[in-house]
Amino acid sequence: MTCDFHALANQGIQGLHPYQAGKPTDELERELGISNIVKLASNENPLGMSPMALSAIEKATSELTRYPDSNGFYLKQALADKYNLAAEQFTLGNGSNDVLDLIARIFVSSEHEVVFSQHAFVVYPIVTQAIGAKAVVVPAKDWGHDLDAMAAAITNKTRLVFIANPNNPTGTFLSSEALYSFMQKVPENVVVVLDEAYYEYLPEQEQAPSTSWLSQFSNLVITRTFSKAYGLAGLRVGYAISNPQIADLLNRLRQPFNVNSLSLVAAAAALKDEQYLEQSVALNQQGLSLLSEFFNQNGISYIPSKGNFISFLAPSGDAQELYQQLLHKGVIVRPVGPYQMPGYLRVSIGTEQENQTFINALSQLIGSN
Repeated sequence: MTCDFHALANQGIQGLHPYQAGKPTDELERELGISNIVKLASNENPLGMSPMALSAIEKATSELTRYPDSNGFYLKQALADKYNLAAEQFTLGNGSNDVLDLIARIFVSSEHEVVFSQHAFVVYPIVTQAIGAKAVVVPAKDWGHDLDAMAAAITNKTRLVFIANPNNPTGTFLSSEALYSFMQKVPENVVVVLDEAYYEYLPEQEQAPSTSWLSQFSNLVITRTFSKAYGLAGLRVGYAISNPQIADLLNRLRQPFNVNSLSLVAAAAALKDEQYLEQSVALNQQGLSLLSEFFNQNGISYIPSKGNFISFLAPSGDAQELYQQLLHKGVIVRPVGPYQMPGYLRVSIGTEQENQTFINALSQLIGSN
C-alpha cells in the first residue's frame, strides 16, 4: 500500500478513535473460557423483551423481503398520540445516537462551537470532532452539568448545546426548574439538544415536562430511545422531538430506511405495553437501592444515579485492574476512564440475581486486596 489514506481523511476524523462498546459475553467466553457470564456494562434492560413487542416481531417476519416504511408512519403516530403532538414533530433514528449525529451535521460546521459538559455522553465530542467544530467542554459541578456555566459559555459562534438528563455515565440529574431557566437564557439561534435516553427511569414527579416546552422554545430538540427502559437495544430505534421545521431538516439528511421493519413494529408495540415499562422501572429502582446500600455498607464511594447504572470508585484506586479481576469472575462492567473519571467503573443494573453476582464478586475482591 503506497497511499496514506489516513492523510486523505478529513482532519476531524483523523484524530477520532472507534467507540468502545461494552465487552460482549461471547468475547469474554472466547478469551477466558468461562461461562455463566453476567454483563452489566451497557445499561441494557435485564427484564427481557416486552411480550407485546416480541409478538409484533413474530407477526412481521413474513414481510422481511419488503423495505420498511421509510417514514415510519405508524410509530410516529403512536408517539404523537402518546405526547399529544403532531407526527411531523418526530424524526426516527437508528438509535438516538443516529439523530444526535444528524442534528450536529445539519447545524454545525467547522466555524462553529458546540457546548457540552465534562463527563457527558461520549457521542457529543465524537460528532463535534468529526465535523471539525470546536468543542467547548464546561467543567462539571458535583459530577453533573453546571447550567449557569454552560449558559455563560455560549458565544456568537455557538450553534449547538448538548444536555443529557439523566447524564451517562454519572447518573446526575437536572430539575425541571433548572432546565427551563436555562432555556430562557439561550439565544433562539442556538439549538439545544436535551438527551433524555434515561427519562423513563425517573420518578414521575421528577420527569421534566420537556415536550410541553417545544411550543415556547423553537430551538429545543428532545431525543429519546427505545434501547433502555423499553428493552429494545438490539433493534436500535430512537427518535427526536422538535418543531416541524427542524424535523423536516433532519428527515432530509437521515438515511432512507434507517429504522428497520422489526424495529418499527416492536417499538410501536412496546410503547403500548405499560405493564412492561412499570416492571422495568420497578426492577431498576430495586437494583439501584441494593447496590447503593452495598456501596454504603462497604465504604465504597459512588455517584448517586437516576439512570439504570451506578458509577463507583474502585476501592484500590486502580479501576482497570478491578475491571480485569471482575472479568475473571465472569462479571462485565464498564471502565469510564475516557470520561475523565479515573478510578471509576460503571455498573449497570441487572436482575436481582445478576446484581447479587456482582456484589459477591466485588466482595471477594475487596477482601483479597
